[in-house]
Amino acid sequence: MIIDRDGNVTIIAQEKASVKTLVNNIEQAYDKYKSNHLIVRLSSLEKIQLEDIIEFLRLSNNHRSDKKSFVIVSAQVDLDQMPDELVVVPTLQEAYDIIEMEDIERDLGF
Repeated sequence: MIIDRDGNVTIIAQEKASVKTLVNNIEQAYDKYKSNHLIVRLSSLEKIQLEDIIEFLRLSNNHRSDKKSFVIVSAQVDLDQMPDELVVVPTLQEAYDIIEMEDIERDLGF
């Protein structure tokens, strides 16, 4: 797990471990990340199934309930199959765009 900070955004990149292991690792160290927006990059994983993405559902719901963005970056998934509760985008730039839009929505009271 590679962790990078960019202002109020924490980017967590996955190296070789499974998605389940990554979710576990994020949950274990969640106190370090809970005050920032989170971007989880799964770009290094070749095969990602819908079941893998759903592993992030509880973590995403908890993070979003604290008024913080949670975005998964992966070009290897079928975006049409992703659940509405999860934000999954194909590029890192789109993840930043989503965070910016959600910040504006929160500022406007949505």
